[in-house]
Order: sequence, then C-alpha cells, then structure tokens
Amino acid sequence: MTNNTPIFCAVDTNDKNKALKLCGHIADLDIGIKLGLEFFNSFGPQGVKEIQDQYPNTPIFLDLKYHDIPNTVAGAIRAVTNIVQPAYLNIHAAGGRSMMTAAKEACPDGVKLLAVTILTSLNKEEITEVGYQSDVSFQVQQMAKLTKDCGLDGVVCSSHEIEIIRISCGEDFALMVPGIRPAGSDKGDQQRTMTPKDAMDKGATHLVIGRPITKANDPAQAAKDILTALS
Repeated sequence: MTNNTPIFCAVDTNDKNKALKLCGHIADLDIGIKLGLEFFNSFGPQGVKEIQDQYPNTPIFLDLKYHDIPNTVAGAIRAVTNIVQPAYLNIHAAGGRSMMTAAKEACPDGVKLLAVTILTSLNKEEITEVGYQSDVSFQVQQMAKLTKDCGLDGVVCSSHEIEIIRISCGEDFALMVPGIRPAGSDKGDQQRTMTPKDAMDKGATHLVIGRPITKANDPAQAAKDILTALS
C-alpha cells in the first residue's frame, strides 16, 4: 500500500461483484480505489475489508464524509477502523475544530485523515444558496487552514482551489481532488472540473476519477492512458 498513488478510481456501486471485477482490472496499476456511501451502505466495513483482503496492494480511499458531533464522529472512526484500514478516510471541515480534533485523535496511525472543504458538485449559485457569503476560494482556504491547524493530513478540494491551498498550507499537505475529467469527457454531475495533467501541475497530490475509467470499454487501458498523460 502506498500513499503516493496519483489516482483513486471512484467505485461507487451497490454491486459488490462489479466492484471486485473493476478492482481486478486496475490491481496491477499504480491506482487506488475510492469507495463511497453507496458501496458502504450496501456492504458495510466488512465489504470494504473483503476488497482490501482480495487486493491488499491497492490503497483505498474510504469516502464517508463524516459530519456530526465530535463524540459521534470519533466513535464512527474507531468503529470502522477496527475492521478495515484504508489509506485515506474523510470528514467534513464544516464540522469545526472540535469535531476535526476528535476525529484525528480517534484515527489510527497509518490512516490519513482528510477534510472535505466544499463539494465539487456545487456551482457558485448553489454555494451562495446554502449560506456561504464569502468568496468560494477564501472559504475553501479558511477551511484548509483550519484543517491543517487541527492536525489532519489534508483536504478534499476542487481543482480550482489547489494553488491557493498550496500557498496557505505548504507542500506536505495532501490534496485529494475530485471533479477530474480527461479532455473530451462528460462532466456528469461535477461543476468545477479540470483535466488530470492540469490538476497535478497545479499541485494536486491525488486525483479522484470515476466514470472516465469505470464506464470505459477497457477500464485498465483507460486508466493507463490517464497515467501516461500525467508523465
């Protein structure tokens, strides 16, 4: 397992056999997998462990976005990490300092904890509608700085905030960036997108890429093509 894997393939499905088959396609590549709420709510941590046991060299980003009172989030992290040890796990930065600190204290060594800033599925109007009145970049920067101050390992952020977070939080801060689409790909439900090469050049640590790989006729080749484009 490595935390230097550049790409995490989003395997968002309630079909375990489909998830295992897709993992098999990319198991020999320098690519991890992201398992989110659809998979987790279908199969629980035992389902994640089954994938980890079958593909032990494939790092997992467990994308659960915990957001609750500090004690509840800390308990949830202890519960899931007693069963499975992902490379990355995440919470919401909007939960605040006490929640993030409690989450980090509950997270075992070897599991890197990230905080979600603002979802990449939200456009400018929707961000304003939910109550963020400041500039999006400023809001994300504040969340990232608080995340680092709480001792977390990095954030999940839009590609458009990579550079400002790098300036604010330094080079040793992980930036997990969803909303990545190779040139010519459908944006899907992502609003703030960027190509893989551009995002890495700006300073992303890891990219989350789903449908351009999972919906391809040859997922392994699609993943290889993206890796080649990064070099």
